[in-house]
Amino acid sequence: MGVKLGRCNLETGKISLGTVKFGRNTDVKYPAKFELPEDKLIANLLSEAQELGVRLLDTAPAYGNSEHRIGQLLPGRREDWVLCTKTGEQYAAGKSSFDFSREAVVTSVGQSLKHLRTDYLDIVLIHSNGDDLGILHQTDAFATLERLKEKGDIRYIGMSTKSVEGSIAALQVSDVLMLTLNLEDQSNLNVIKAAKEKDTGILLKKVFASGHQTAEESLAFALGQKGVHSAVVGTIDSGHLKENVYFANSV
Repeated sequence: MGVKLGRCNLETGKISLGTVKFGRNTDVKYPAKFELPEDKLIANLLSEAQELGVRLLDTAPAYGNSEHRIGQLLPGRREDWVLCTKTGEQYAAGKSSFDFSREAVVTSVGQSLKHLRTDYLDIVLIHSNGDDLGILHQTDAFATLERLKEKGDIRYIGMSTKSVEGSIAALQVSDVLMLTLNLEDQSNLNVIKAAKEKDTGILLKKVFASGHQTAEESLAFALGQKGVHSAVVGTIDSGHLKENVYFANSV
């Protein structure tokens, strides 16, 4: 079931696939420990996702070697997928580091293009460290993404935010926002309403509060909000993916 991502010329499904678990299993907020999957499991999951109507893959340099594995294992034609990655955060030797300078953003986007084996990225979001307003007003991150968009490396830009104030501010300069929304945290509801008026693409994260709520009621609440386009769900379990798509398409 295709969904147009706001004013972006992109079509996704109600469920998008988060790929943290493709490349990183340390310092992640999941209820149970997990092993990184074999290539075959990822390849099968991606093929199954495509059959289920999942089009958007959400990744990031901070997700270990997730980008690299997607680049190697992506099935079908590149144009059949929406690749959404991030910039600003790197994860190495068990530690996250943040850099929102022009040089760091240019380098990060260049590496993402290389790792994902593509000559354009559909969406690049700023990966916030929590200081959303500081990133927006005191760094070159957004201006740099704008330049890379003009150059053709990126189609659409935005931010994965961590505060309501940051979400509101980022809305003014974003094609796409990734916001937290779940039954426990409804703080972004007014941002979603404002985004709907601007026809900004809205991707949701933490819809299950990192695995602590039931899928059916969580997705019914999150995807039932007008202005929401897709929920990003991180899984390496094909049964969970099927279940999530079934519940999402019932909303």
